[in-house]
Amino acid sequence: MRKSKKANQNLRNIVNERIDILMNLAEKETKRGNTERVKRYVLLSRKLAMKIRMSFPKRWKRQVCKKCDSFLIYGLNSTVRTNPKESCVVITCLNCGNIVRIPYIAEKKLKRQLKYKNRVESNLKAGENSDSNLNLTENSNIENN
Repeated sequence: MRKSKKANQNLRNIVNERIDILMNLAEKETKRGNTERVKRYVLLSRKLAMKIRMSFPKRWKRQVCKKCDSFLIYGLNSTVRTNPKESCVVITCLNCGNIVRIPYIAEKKLKRQLKYKNRVESNLKAGENSDSNLNLTENSNIENN
């Protein structure tokens, strides 16, 4: 028999809370320097998400090294750089040397779309102003005749 959606949602909420607790503990232990405990917390939180076939929360996904399972704290055990040539953010784990590149093309695309939209709107406004000027000159020509 299939589980109801409500029961499944309750289970997801419980697992999300548990993942948050484990990842907060991992963050604290990383600052203390206890790497074995950090790896255990990360492993448990990933297993919880996999058990109920839920994707790992995005807010934690980028703070975990996929190669060595260490919790990444920027400036402490990882570096973050932007690479404008490749349009990406480069995160390097200082424990194992793993490099993760996260593209920011979506942000550039959004900026480009907004710029285009503003240009079109300003052209429309300029066109309306020129049309109203034409109407005024036409009206004055009609009155003069």
